[in-house]
Amino acid sequence: MENSTDRSPSPSYPVSAAGNALRVVRLLHELDELRVMDVADRLGVARSTAHRILAMLVFEGFAAQDRHKVYRPGPALQAIRGSQAGPPPDLITIARPHLQRLADAVRETTHLMVLEGNAARFLDGVEGPQALRVSYRTGTLLPAHVTSGGKALLAALPADRLRALYPNGLPGERADASDDVERLFHELVSVRRSGYAINLQESERGVHAIGACVRDRTGTAVAAVAVAAPSVRCTRASLAELSRPLLAAVREIGQSL
Repeated sequence: MENSTDRSPSPSYPVSAAGNALRVVRLLHELDELRVMDVADRLGVARSTAHRILAMLVFEGFAAQDRHKVYRPGPALQAIRGSQAGPPPDLITIARPHLQRLADAVRETTHLMVLEGNAARFLDGVEGPQALRVSYRTGTLLPAHVTSGGKALLAALPADRLRALYPNGLPGERADASDDVERLFHELVSVRRSGYAINLQESERGVHAIGACVRDRTGTAVAAVAVAAPSVRCTRASLAELSRPLLAAVREIGQSL
């Protein structure tokens, strides 16, 4: 049992509303994304109450709602988190020439992305020089588990943080959501072993991709780089051939941070 001296005593005056709001702020900080149903379940309150708490946090700048009605850390929470809230501010500037060189070397499109909760945000990209090529997706937000770079970043997370990102199964899944999560976790074991992840038409039909983490000088995964190519030209077998130049590029970016 938890020792009573491990925690401060509860205040004697009623602060349940403030306490719930602070708990939601903490959840946003830890998980990076929440839905109304998540807040209701975790706090044990009605969905209408959870919605009011989140609306208040949006008004105060501690949360922001995207077009999918998912709540993420807002500017006020980002400011409190400081430099740990996201990738280094010069990441895109530093990575750009490496993305260009990699695209020129493999003649395919390259992407730079970071994790936002259990999604991958595409920060920058360089299109390959061939007529038939994959377009860059700068600004796009996709489920991390359907992108190669997103999988690489998920594989770099501690096990408890990884599981916390999927309290209700994979996004968009239904009856077999828990089985799908376990399959993802099993795949991530292979990603950790090889050092890269692959995407076989999971994010878009006709597109294959391979991704790997960019790690800073402390070894922390701060971003991922992916090489994407039309599946008719880049088979599953040939994806492995792209791993060497990809891994070299992410090492160079990491050393430059």
